[in-house]
Formats: sequence, C-alpha cells, structure tokens
Amino acid sequence: MPVRVAQNLLRDWMTPVEQEEAVLLMSALGRILSRDVVAPIDVPAHDNSAMDGYAFDGASLQARDAPHADGAPATREFVVVGQAFAGHPWRESVPPGHCVRIMTGALIPPGTDTVIPHEYALPATAAPGAVASSVGARVVLRVANFRRGANRRLAGEDLARGTVVLPAGRILRASDLGLLASLGFAQISVRRRLRVAYFSTGDELRPVGQPLEAGCVHDSNRYTLHAMLLRLGVEPIDLGIVRDDPEALSAALRDAASRADAILSSGGVSAGDADFVRDVFAALGDVVFWKLAMRPGRPFAFGQLIVDNAGDPANAAPTARRIPFFGLPGNPVAVMAAFYHIVRDALLTLAGARVEPVPRVRASALAPIRKRRGRTEFARGRAQRTVTGDWQVALAGAQGSGVLSSMSEANCFLILEHEQGDLHAGDSLDIMFFEGLI
Repeated sequence: MPVRVAQNLLRDWMTPVEQEEAVLLMSALGRILSRDVVAPIDVPAHDNSAMDGYAFDGASLQARDAPHADGAPATREFVVVGQAFAGHPWRESVPPGHCVRIMTGALIPPGTDTVIPHEYALPATAAPGAVASSVGARVVLRVANFRRGANRRLAGEDLARGTVVLPAGRILRASDLGLLASLGFAQISVRRRLRVAYFSTGDELRPVGQPLEAGCVHDSNRYTLHAMLLRLGVEPIDLGIVRDDPEALSAALRDAASRADAILSSGGVSAGDADFVRDVFAALGDVVFWKLAMRPGRPFAFGQLIVDNAGDPANAAPTARRIPFFGLPGNPVAVMAAFYHIVRDALLTLAGARVEPVPRVRASALAPIRKRRGRTEFARGRAQRTVTGDWQVALAGAQGSGVLSSMSEANCFLILEHEQGDLHAGDSLDIMFFEGLI
C-alpha cells in the first residue's frame, strides 16, 4: 500500500475519544480542547494607550500638519491637565487644547482619542527647570505624520466578545494559555488523555541493565516509543518485552485491550518463522493491511482488535469496542520512521486533535541519492543553510534501518516521494526537520 493511501485510510478509521475533563490552566499545556472557546469579554476591555506619551482630542490634527516646506516639523501646543497610568485612569473629560500625560496600557481619557509618544514632546518654554510632563505645564507636540486615532488600542481589538478564539481540537500551546488567561479562564475543558499501550517482541531482546548472551540485544524500541508517545501528549502504558510465542502475544494483546485506546508493538510483523504478531492479531480482530511501499518500514501491520469492555474477544457484537493496532517493524530506525510518518497523525486524530501537517522545507541535494521508484523513502539527513539563505542537505551516516546512530547524527528526514527516481546533486526535494517533531 502506498504511504499516502495508508495515511488517509488511518485518519478515516480513527474515532476520537469522547470523554472530557476540566483541568487548571497551568496544567493545560499540550492538552486538546474538547469544545470551542468563546470569548466572554472584549480584550482589551477598554480603549487604551499603546505608547507612553500625551493623549488629546485628535480632531485638532489637520492635513496641513505635514512638515513645513523649510523642513520644520508641524507642532501643536497643549496644556497638561493630568496623568493616566495603567490601573489608575484619568476620569475627567479633557477639553480641547488640553492633554493628559499617559502611560502604556492606561485607559484613554474621556475627550481624547489620539496619543503622541513622549519623544515628540517639548516644553513650551525654555525656562530653566521647565518639564513638559508637569500638570499645568504647556507642552509642544510635533504632530507631523500623526493622524487622529494614532497609538490607540481599541476595545476588543485583540479578542472580541462572542467570537470563537480557539476551536475544539486545538492542541494548546504556551501562547494559547496566555490568551485563555487574558479572557479570565482559570480552567478549561479538554479531551482526556489518549491511553496507548506498547510492547516489544522478540526472544533476543533483553531489558536495559541485563547482561547480553550471544545473539541478544538490548531493547531500544520501547525507549524511543515511550519518548515519542510522551512528546505526542498521550498516556503511554509500557507492557514490556513479549516472547515470540503465540500465547504470550495473545495475552499481551488482551491485556493491552483492557487498558488502552490504541496498541503499538515493535517487531514480529515480517514473514519469518518467528513472526507471529500478524497471525495472532488476525485471530482477535481484523487486519486491514500489513505491508507498506516505504523504506524503512515496509513490514507494518494495521488492524482493529475487537473486544468487549473486559478486553476479551467479542467478534462483531454491536457493543464491541474496536481498538486500533499498529504493528511496527523491529528495526529501530524503521520504528521511528513508521511512527512519525504513519502512526503520529492517526493517534492525534484518535485523541481528538485537529491534525496540522508537519511543515516541510525545500532543499537541494549536495550529492547524488539513489532512489527506487514505487515506494516512499524517508532518509536521514543533515541540512544546513547557505549564505544566500537556501537549504542544502546530505545523507547522514549509514542508511540501514538498524543504524539508530544515524537518527542522532541527522537533523531532518529527506522525503523521497513514491514516483521519484534517483536524484542528482543540486536536485530539489522536501525535508522535514526533527526539531518540533521529535
């Protein structure tokens, strides 16, 4: 199955979790909104000043206030009647010909609508000790190039009461928390965290910290899966290492089904004599596909485990739950490539998120790259920017699907599309940076 077809199919098959919960705003980073957020107030709530300066009635500004022919700036003279600070407004009406010394964030005083920054102000007298900001002082404002309404923030200019400011499905970011706080929300309704169970398969695997017998390896896949799931904002459930045994696999799947909304495994989905995952899963549910036209990551099984509420097989009963199962390859790099390019968006959809495509950047190849048509390849690369601001990329390390060190050396995936053939030095291609993804 082509990668693009698999990606679309998985998104269509995901039914988001319905449960929601209220969380404190300080705990909401990375959570997924369960409903639209509607602004209960205007932000800002009142007209206020965008500058430290002088507020006055802008009706006194005229078109003739452009600089004079000799280059001298046009000016107006006002009498300072008071001062306004953020949190301490000037509440009296300001008559024409008068102004208020105002600070950033202070409410625009009655009778005024325009602010000129303090650096455009001079005392009207050159007498020693004259201060333009003193109440009762006369101040000269250079008004050239300013128009009525200058430096005034309008009520509701940022957020207007009654408008949807954040849609359901939004993954909350730091700026969103500030926005919600500005609206007065102490807590917010979010989807409950998606629960994802994961395990590794293979008799050759040993936990980290144990000595290795001949032919054995440490299980690295559970650590990368755990980290990738945490970055995705889900609740990971580690089921450990499962032996290459049909009964052990069946028990692990039942256990996972009783505790999770989705299941991930690594290893055991190829066609070897000890690869039992696909067959065991087929006995408990439906296998939708089990091979992808991608490299690395060709052996990849997807299906739905059909169980009752206790996690036992339920065939096709109307009350049965259908739990998505993703059988990832066993090679470490293939696990990561399959997760980011196939599983990630499916899990976000299942969690109730509005999935946004991961940004791609165009880059030119620094050297030729061999590519077989008919499959999508995700090579590991090292991208750098040229002095002209363009991106160039080269392969990072050996590209075998078991060479995990190449993922640490690289800073991006090279996206080599399904129908693409060999690339020459200088050819353009898409890259996807790890930063913000991994």
